[in-house]
Amino acid sequence: MGSWRVERLDQLPTALLATIMTKLDISSICSLAVTCRAFNSCASHILSFLPNFHILDISPSMELIKPLLPPNSHLQSLKLDYFSGKLLSEIGSRCKDVRSLYLGSVAEKRGRAIYISDLEELLGGCTQLEELNLMFDLSLFLRHNFARVWALASKMLTSLEIGYISSVMVTELLSPNVGPHQYPNQIRPSILPAIQKLSLAVDYITDTMVGTISKGLTLLTHLELRDAPLIEPRVTFDLTNSGLQQINQHGRLKHLSLVRSQEFLITYFKRVNDLGILLMADKCANMESICLGGFCRVTDTGFKTILHSCSSLYKLKVCHGSQLTDLVFHDIAATSLSLTHVSFRWCNLLTNHAIKSLVRNTRLKVLDLRGCKNLGDEALPAIGSLCELKMLQLDNSDISDVGIAYLRHGIISSLVSLSVRGCKKLTDKCISVLFDGSSKLELQELDLSNLPNLSDNGVLALAKSRVPISELRMRQCPLIGDTSIMALASMQADDDRGHGSSLRLLDLYNCGGITQLSFRWLKKPYFPRLRWLGVTGSVNRDIVDALARNRPFLHVACHGEELGTDPWNNIDSSYMHDYEELDELEQWLQEGEWESDDEEMEDAEDDADVVVE
Repeated sequence: MGSWRVERLDQLPTALLATIMTKLDISSICSLAVTCRAFNSCASHILSFLPNFHILDISPSMELIKPLLPPNSHLQSLKLDYFSGKLLSEIGSRCKDVRSLYLGSVAEKRGRAIYISDLEELLGGCTQLEELNLMFDLSLFLRHNFARVWALASKMLTSLEIGYISSVMVTELLSPNVGPHQYPNQIRPSILPAIQKLSLAVDYITDTMVGTISKGLTLLTHLELRDAPLIEPRVTFDLTNSGLQQINQHGRLKHLSLVRSQEFLITYFKRVNDLGILLMADKCANMESICLGGFCRVTDTGFKTILHSCSSLYKLKVCHGSQLTDLVFHDIAATSLSLTHVSFRWCNLLTNHAIKSLVRNTRLKVLDLRGCKNLGDEALPAIGSLCELKMLQLDNSDISDVGIAYLRHGIISSLVSLSVRGCKKLTDKCISVLFDGSSKLELQELDLSNLPNLSDNGVLALAKSRVPISELRMRQCPLIGDTSIMALASMQADDDRGHGSSLRLLDLYNCGGITQLSFRWLKKPYFPRLRWLGVTGSVNRDIVDALARNRPFLHVACHGEELGTDPWNNIDSSYMHDYEELDELEQWLQEGEWESDDEEMEDAEDDADVVVE
């Protein structure tokens, strides 16, 4: 049947085929190209004028990439989730007109060599770059000549993101040092003079680095810095009140993010207090977005200063604000603020009273209260009144089935994302309360992880609701079993995206009742749109591996890693969604392969049965 369809499409005019194929992403084009000569010829032609080339769901080899990147003067955006030094130089020679470049990285994990000459060819070749995202470890490059190479970067570069770089390299890169062939009173011209947005993950956020950035990048409007110290920082390698005072020296900064991650060590910005925030606020009256993570010595006084000084503020995020209390919001009505995005993660002193004051900003669209353990049912009526709210995250709060009913009569019809992870009072009843089928819902992302009282009955109620959920997380739910998987596989969404489950992401890691039976429902043709799957690899490794081969475009995670992206990290979520249109095509193209794939999985299941016996 599948080959008959290909033959019929093969007879279409070439111009029509080309028009159709230009609407597809790269993965779909490549899938079509292997089916017949006509598609192959058409694919080779359109690759020479496509404006966007995005492959982020697989890591292709250099041999595969080269034929896919012919000379193309129309190429504007290039995204590859693969990296090697050779790829950098190839892009520099083949994609000279590209405006936006994103490179993910696994090179440092594979021990591949990265040479400064490869970076030099990339920066010197892509002379039209406006946006550059290098999501790998730039400290792998030797510091010698590092700054000199960056002098070759496009003078039109306005946005730069780096996955990791040492603070010393940043300082050396941006410092206006005296050049080797200049007189002592001659200062080297500024590197990256047009940069407006800078996002860096570093080893330590320091006064020296912040001052160098603030002084050297005169057009800066967005500054995002995140560190993850391995050891407790010394005073010379830390951020202090003095460093905060240097921020926004040129007065153009609109968006600021300073976050100390606790990925490796529980540590904070211990040398910053309310005085530092006061000094920074004097220069940040026009700030629109502020994100502060790990400022454990900043009290209500400092946070109130931000709210009362920054009249244009619409986005405020605070993480690990251990001294932030309800008093900050007591007189928030006296400000002219119109907050739309608010996040208070792991701010354990906040209570229901803070939320009641906060929701006077009736235009809130994002409310993130993860880890605020003192929030309970009393806060939910106020939250339920926010008719424009799109994202609500209540992880580890003290809410119950009774309180969550307030959302059902308020905001549930407008929510796009809801997370109640770790709200251990919730039971199956919360599903029927939220999704009783009385109205059409827009909900796309739902996190029900770590709910000890959620069972298959709750998932059955969710499946019957026909809500078009695309991301469902139920990790660490001991009562979730095979029945839930069968229900979700049979779930029909009330939307216009065709038949079958709408799920693109399903996280079942460490769900207590999942057996090898579930894997029969996870293979094709069930879950036709699924791209991310989290399971416990110990269920049976052979079956997991067979499933991965059965669905080559499916990411199968077995070690408990979080799937998808996290908005707190300011990662463009579109990276994960670039391939949602591929699944129907993939299903159609591989119809003829189901029988052989099924046999392989059945063999793995038979082997598993022998082991069990």
